[in-house]
Amino acid sequence: MSFFPKQPASRLGVTQTIAYDSSVGATNAFGVETYQLRLVANSACCFRIGDGVQTATNTDTYLPANVIEYVIVSPGQRIAAIKAATNGLVTATAGTLWVTEMS
Repeated sequence: MSFFPKQPASRLGVTQTIAYDSSVGATNAFGVETYQLRLVANSACCFRIGDGVQTATNTDTYLPANVIEYVIVSPGQRIAAIKAATNGLVTATAGTLWVTEMS
């Protein structure tokens, strides 16, 4: 999984939402032409992307609230999210992750 700025030629595709508290996976796998995702969540969360059913943990990639992130994926992969762990810097709050496929 790599992070890079949005490419000007990217098109918005299908959007899935994940309402998370404990680890929750997206309903559908990414489409056959999806190589990039646009992620944004309304509360801090951690996410995991991979092949097959995914389970996110608080040690996975951190996504701050209201920050748009672009990630590289492969067709057919899946994503899961969980609310960020409470510590001195982040308050764990349930929320929603918007996952938009880009092509």
